[in-house]
Amino acid sequence: MKILDRYIITTYLKTFFSVFIILMLIFVLQTIWLYIKELAGKDLDIVIIFKFLAYFMPKLIPLVLPLTILLASIMVFGSFAENYEFAAMKSTGISLQRAMSGLSVFIVGLGIVTFFFSNNVIPWAELNSYNLRKNIAKLKPSMAIAEGQFNPIESTPYNIKVEKKSGDRNQYLEDVTIHLKGDDGRSNATVITSKTGELASQEDSNVLKLILTDGYYYSDINPKKRADKNKKPFVKSKFETKIINIDLSNMNDVDFDEQSQTDKYNMLDVNGLTKTIDSLVLKYNDETEAFSKNLFTRTGITQKMPTRKRISDTINYDGPILDLFDTKQKIQLVDVTSKSMISSKQFINTRDASMKVSKTWLNRHVISLHEKFALGFACVILFFVGAPLGALIRKGGIGLPLVIAILLFLTYHFIGIFAMNSAKSGDFNPILAPWFSTLLMLPLGVFLTKRATADRGLVDFGGIVEPFKKLFKIKEKDAVDFKFLQNYNNEELINTINNFDTLNHDEAVKHHDEAVKHKALELLTSRGLTTSDLRASHLAINECYDTTEAISTNYKEHSKFAIVLYIIGIVLLVLFFVFKNNKLVPLATASIQLSIISLILFVVYYIKSIINSYQFYNQINKTENKPSIGLLILGLPLYFIVHFLLREKIKTDLKAICLESLK
Repeated sequence: MKILDRYIITTYLKTFFSVFIILMLIFVLQTIWLYIKELAGKDLDIVIIFKFLAYFMPKLIPLVLPLTILLASIMVFGSFAENYEFAAMKSTGISLQRAMSGLSVFIVGLGIVTFFFSNNVIPWAELNSYNLRKNIAKLKPSMAIAEGQFNPIESTPYNIKVEKKSGDRNQYLEDVTIHLKGDDGRSNATVITSKTGELASQEDSNVLKLILTDGYYYSDINPKKRADKNKKPFVKSKFETKIINIDLSNMNDVDFDEQSQTDKYNMLDVNGLTKTIDSLVLKYNDETEAFSKNLFTRTGITQKMPTRKRISDTINYDGPILDLFDTKQKIQLVDVTSKSMISSKQFINTRDASMKVSKTWLNRHVISLHEKFALGFACVILFFVGAPLGALIRKGGIGLPLVIAILLFLTYHFIGIFAMNSAKSGDFNPILAPWFSTLLMLPLGVFLTKRATADRGLVDFGGIVEPFKKLFKIKEKDAVDFKFLQNYNNEELINTINNFDTLNHDEAVKHHDEAVKHKALELLTSRGLTTSDLRASHLAINECYDTTEAISTNYKEHSKFAIVLYIIGIVLLVLFFVFKNNKLVPLATASIQLSIISLILFVVYYIKSIINSYQFYNQINKTENKPSIGLLILGLPLYFIVHFLLREKIKTDLKAICLESLK
């Protein structure tokens, strides 16, 4: 290893581990704050608390590690650029790629290690943290009674729901509902409801004392006779105050190492996920096939139809099909069809809900599998975003690099969250979702690396601002006002173009001679004079300009149609979602159909305008000015920006060609 590589890697590792430790402490504190309710007031041993944190720390790596790489890369390379260390490297012939090469090997190795970590350590941490939380909840069930949901008390038949808790210890309860399991351990044989309640037991007591007031007691009766069972008898009583003592002596003797669940999707490695996904796919396919067969059977197509009455000519009969049957058979057919449709609709709704659950569970496993591979790849990509970005901003330390790193990471992180949430519900491809945010960062990394290698600025503000200045007609301080040309007649304008240098103009006007010539030519065109008329008036215009101007005109027409269709398509697409959310199905259907038609036509005219732009630059022999492929791809979703940029670019180039044709 050369001295330069050793220096860069040593500097990077110092920053990397410092940032990693700080971020890990921040996220650990956030974890403690998030789960403080599960840990507080349960007399947990310090070893159990450290176990809890140790099990949660590996799960923070997918958040901490990418942010650490991004921030450390910006800080280190920004510091190199700020202290002119890169300038010293370049003066000796060492490029940015050469400076990054040794560190790139380390990052790739770190990405490989990250995959094995996510495949082995994180599932182990998920398994132990989940079961530890479950075991901790058994210690103090009164702490585990969450508002607005049923909370089963382990090792007891009680299942308690509370709408609201209050008091300094959350001991006062409102709208309490309690289900007690029957002798079979499954059915809810008894239901107790009350308006208010209180948890009156001591903190160190093995008995949970629950005082209920103003409530009702419902209990099912299981008679011996079958006829009495069909009546479904039950007992109902009202109480002013009722005290329930729940024995927790067997419950608080908890084994914290017990693992009651080991097969959740985030607890499996690649091999386990692959096997589970295969079985889930087979199960889902079997459910789909069974659903289709059941639905086909419900149609009754395989059953024998009633005998139709004879008519003289049934081959060419095109009347109502019910007329082929007598009145009794008509009634039977309508009745059977109606019942079949109602039954099929209920069956479809029921199976649709169950199949959505199965599909969601399958998608979660697929996402978990690809997350393991995507994490290592994300580390590499974010390094190639952070390192050149630091070299471009030329700023080290914690200030600006920290702000930029957080903004980039939040963008990366939230895009990933949205993609994976959509994939879980089936609205997005579950294979693409874990890779989506990383793939969006890939072009940014390539762009930044190219600009840093070419020693160009982060953003070429001149190239961006200039088209908008022309678009909104923002004049420079030394710009010339061409209003004086409007007072000229046609002959004077032609004379201005042909003999501009000999005319008596002030220095400011002479400084903008080409602009004055072009403005004069625009005024002549606006007055109805064609190119042929101008040539007849002794204005020398190159013959090739006619073809160039015709191509430019075609481009303007096609791009105008494209922008109008684009706006219509986007507006209708937005209206589709508005109508859909408000359950206006006919309007939503019409909107999406018209939107698709508009966007398809937009693509057609967009392609035509691109062809015109390529023809334009081929005609003027400036192929290097053709729009880049990246800009054209960006033009599909962001045409409202690209349209104006391309239009102004072609307008400027046409002006230059026009002036050349006058010489």
